[in-house]
Amino acid sequence: MKISTALPIILAGIYPLTLAPAARAGEGKVSFATDVQPILTRLGCNQGACHGAQHGKGSFKLSLRGFDDAADHREIVVAAFGRRLAPIDPADSLLLRKPTLGVPHEGGRRLAEGSAAHATLVRWIRQGAPGPAPSDRKLKTLVVEPREIVLPPGGSARIVAKAVYEDGSSESLEEKAAFDSQSPAVAQVAADGAIRAGAEARGEAAVLVRYLGSVAATRVIVPYGPPPPLDSFRPNNLIDTLWADAWRKVGLAPAPACDDAEFFRRIHLGTLATLPRPEDVRAFLADKGPDKREKAIDAVLARPEYAAAWAHKWGDLLLNSSQAVGKKGMWSLHNWLLASFRANRPMDELVTELLTAVGSPYQNGPANFYKTGGPDEWTETASQVFLGLRLQCAKCHNHPYESLLQSDYYAMKAYFGRVGTKGSQEFGLGGGDTVVFVRDGGEVRHPRTGQVMKPKPVGGAPADDPIDRRRALAAWITAKDNRALARNLVNRYWGYYFGRGLVNPIDDMRATNPASNPQLLDALADDLVAHRYDIKHLMRTIMRSRVYQLDAVAPPASRADVDNRYVTHFAPTRLGAEALLDAVDSACGTREKFAGLPSGYRAIDLPDSDYASDFLDTFGRPRRAVPCECERSEAPTMTQALLMISGGLLNRKVADPKGRAATLAAAKTPADKAVEEVFLCTVSRPPTAEESKEAVADIAAAPSPKEGLEDLLWTLLNTREFQFNH
Repeated sequence: MKISTALPIILAGIYPLTLAPAARAGEGKVSFATDVQPILTRLGCNQGACHGAQHGKGSFKLSLRGFDDAADHREIVVAAFGRRLAPIDPADSLLLRKPTLGVPHEGGRRLAEGSAAHATLVRWIRQGAPGPAPSDRKLKTLVVEPREIVLPPGGSARIVAKAVYEDGSSESLEEKAAFDSQSPAVAQVAADGAIRAGAEARGEAAVLVRYLGSVAATRVIVPYGPPPPLDSFRPNNLIDTLWADAWRKVGLAPAPACDDAEFFRRIHLGTLATLPRPEDVRAFLADKGPDKREKAIDAVLARPEYAAAWAHKWGDLLLNSSQAVGKKGMWSLHNWLLASFRANRPMDELVTELLTAVGSPYQNGPANFYKTGGPDEWTETASQVFLGLRLQCAKCHNHPYESLLQSDYYAMKAYFGRVGTKGSQEFGLGGGDTVVFVRDGGEVRHPRTGQVMKPKPVGGAPADDPIDRRRALAAWITAKDNRALARNLVNRYWGYYFGRGLVNPIDDMRATNPASNPQLLDALADDLVAHRYDIKHLMRTIMRSRVYQLDAVAPPASRADVDNRYVTHFAPTRLGAEALLDAVDSACGTREKFAGLPSGYRAIDLPDSDYASDFLDTFGRPRRAVPCECERSEAPTMTQALLMISGGLLNRKVADPKGRAATLAAAKTPADKAVEEVFLCTVSRPPTAEESKEAVADIAAAPSPKEGLEDLLWTLLNTREFQFNH
């Protein structure tokens, strides 16, 4: 063993030693936090697959992407008896010999001798390997330009990254930041930010830039073709204008408009989770007025089913379950949601009431928000439901892919640290109720540093309130100059109507998951704020757009966009479990009876997911255990197919003696009229001449008209046209 290596090992085993700096004349001081850590991140040393793994690699463990400067410094300088550094001969340090392959290294060559990064690490060791210090510059902003690049196949460009620090200084990050492409086939990025588009692949790549726990992204678009002619596409509103701009940019053309029957069915299922009534379909198709679609949209938004559909959806998001909040609490929150949507209350008011709720959950529905879990759960639910941020990863460490720090999690949690619940008896109220209240004190500490966290919203400045900290959070979330809530709502409702959000998944809004049309997301968010968070205004804007009214068949020139990221057509989506069961009932002229509820309740009216139904469970209704949209399963299964083909529930409803088929047969309805009625009540359109001819012949060949109509009804219920909104 060389003495240059042995000496620090011996000394570090006795003392946590850092040798005195020996900087050369004119040599700038190297900072561990702003110089060394970025190099380790850029080289991939602290990524999850390497030394940033839970237990590290080869007895060397670093914090994931460098979120813990102090721990990493100890690991490098002191741990393993200090053998990783050789202060007398810095270039001979194991920290450098491993990644340069001076000695075997399982991770391969990561660092080139003589490179700028190698020289920086040598200087740092020569200066005594100083650790993090209070005087280290703190990053204020990571600036990345341009934010969007359009390149031809094989084209090249460069990203310019700059760090702006809190002390007003700044520096270029060409040799410090880590650059990474999420879609290398579309666009590759070099270590210095140089981008080259792929020769074959088309589409979009997010190129990420990471520095000191911050992440920014640049969209790189490689068009599918030349800008399409859009002369026949006449914009109705800002949605159409901004999508037309995007189509020209990416070289895709939209489908033609859908027909009236498709449109009418689409707005009912998308807004009410309910099939249109046959008589309404007939009236709409007979209307020749130029504004018939606008009138139909207004009529749908005025229907009583509207409140039930959206109370059910928000009940999912707010985890309203009798298992979590009790039967009385569940009904209290459900009824509050129903009343709120009936009155079309502004969404910022709903969010404020939920966040600042106190009192009896039995009497004050929003107070049930605080009966599900504790401060951790409230923090995560509020962030995901109201801001579209998945904070769970930051609970234990900095988010591995995003500018979310562990400190962000606990600063957000500080808003809920003083919220408590007590039995009503403790307040002298009796009745077995619970009371939500705010304590006079109670702090949240960072689990790693022990620091008391000041309340601070994710992405915002610290904000507190002397009486109830949650009021400061609600004020920040709903502030007119803060787009966070509006962007989240716009993205969610866009996803509900189109099957995927502008940001997808719809509750995972982060810099590293850019929107397919960021200009539209911002414009709709601004419009929602300008209209005082009127959610019906947003829905009306979406439904009136030409984009929403496109045909469900992708045009040939745009089929390369396989996931319909650029909305060149309307993507068919399978009906949710509750909507599908109600649609079966509507078509069959029956009504499912749910135990514990009076007759007449539809599936979409259910206030809770605890009402027994094998059908709803099979088709993926959520259990309301987590606030993630992913809890509702949309994956097709063989069990679902078998249930529709041969399940007892469907056969019972089709053959119900008081159902649709039996009623039409008993009334001796002419076969062609009966066929039309069955088509209208299932797929919401009249049959074509050929369909009518074949169906009439099949009914005539059946043992009885009733059985013939049952066969027709069963057949239509098992078509994609019935089971999907298209």
